[in-house]
Amino acid sequence: QVQLVESGGGLVQAGGSLRLSCVASGSFFSIHAMGWYRQAPGKQRELVATITSGGSTNYADSVKGRFTISRDNAKNTVYLQMNSLKPEDTAVYYCHTNRQTGPLRRTDYWGQGTQVTVSS
Repeated sequence: QVQLVESGGGLVQAGGSLRLSCVASGSFFSIHAMGWYRQAPGKQRELVATITSGGSTNYADSVKGRFTISRDNAKNTVYLQMNSLKPEDTAVYYCHTNRQTGPLRRTDYWGQGTQVTVSS
């Protein structure tokens, strides 16, 4: 069982910055990919960024050049640095990981979410 706890959300003006953190419980954090997703009201949850165990990153086109995902394996923590925030970045942001939980089974784990609101 993996628990993910996000923090760092809040209200910020357009052009501002926030840094989200996600602490993962359990062992072997360093060997698993981690990701950030977001869900705005009335919209589907969408991928924001991912980072592999080796540190390779991937971003949604809408956040490239503005957001940076990183990880600190010693702290079992993944971060999302968000700069140049726009009102359309307003959403609940979720931390995610996917783990093998059986010979033929994988399980998605999600945090409780943290609200990010960007005012214009």
